[in-house]
Amino acid sequence: MGRLPRIVVIGGGTGLSVMLRGLKQQPLDITAIVTVADDGGSSGILREELQMPPPGDIRSVLAALADAEPLLAEMLSYRFNNGKGLAGHSLGNLIIAAMTDISGDFVTGIRELSRVLAVRGRVLPAANQAIVLKAEMSDGSVVVGESSIPKAGGAIKRVFIEPPDVDPLPEAVGAIEQADAILMGPGSLYTSIIPNLLVPKLAEAIVNSDAIKIFVCNVMTQPGETDDYSVSNHLDAIQAHIGHPIFDYVIVNDGEIPEQVHSMYAEKGSKAVLVDMDEVTRRGYKVIADTLVLFRTYLRHDASKLSQHIYQLVTDWVQRKG
Repeated sequence: MGRLPRIVVIGGGTGLSVMLRGLKQQPLDITAIVTVADDGGSSGILREELQMPPPGDIRSVLAALADAEPLLAEMLSYRFNNGKGLAGHSLGNLIIAAMTDISGDFVTGIRELSRVLAVRGRVLPAANQAIVLKAEMSDGSVVVGESSIPKAGGAIKRVFIEPPDVDPLPEAVGAIEQADAILMGPGSLYTSIIPNLLVPKLAEAIVNSDAIKIFVCNVMTQPGETDDYSVSNHLDAIQAHIGHPIFDYVIVNDGEIPEQVHSMYAEKGSKAVLVDMDEVTRRGYKVIADTLVLFRTYLRHDASKLSQHIYQLVTDWVQRKG
């Protein structure tokens, strides 16, 4: 080809960052498009006080893709525990806020910080403004705010954004149009993944792209978002919001989860996502199943193993396209 395969990774939250740590070890040209709907914690405070898009998910992705000294990446994630006004803030969020102020623009600030951190790839917000995420629950009530939705305690019927006609970042649309592969997940389905698909022109670019499209399903359900969800439920929710079945491949964990891990997660109202293989294949998706989990303090995807599967799918696709 004479160039690296171009992959666009869309989402937000911890799951995305874990996966990107693995993907940056592969010979891929990576663009991460990150949600700007967060309104909780440090991000929410900076968003409200400085009238800027929330920096938290962007910070996590920058740290994951940084080739800078490990200590520098650790500093980005450092959270102050004490200090009036400082407690709860992440240093990385404050640095992004400062870079936004210095450069006069959120996107330019991220670009400059990416250069300082020797980020492997590009990190782009889905839009250059904060988005308000709302959820219509199954009982007809509406919950306002990304951080409030999982706490509402009901079943989510749909999520939507304000303003509904927000423009995506032109660079994000361009990256999708030039992509060889588009990857979504893992991450919070309704608050990290789907919000990006509610940006109209972004969704349109994804649907129209001839790239291979891959969904990495969560290993565990998320209380207040995906209680009792199977793999096919995740896919149905995305299709309901975008109006089309968009994925070619679905990557799932079929490895055993130790009983003590099940018990630990059950205390928080979470359990393993049911891998309903027959339903997923009946809907026309191709499935890659493997043991893809690691357990340390929390259950996480095995970033190295997952990235190998993704790289293989992408390179095979590029070769077939010629």
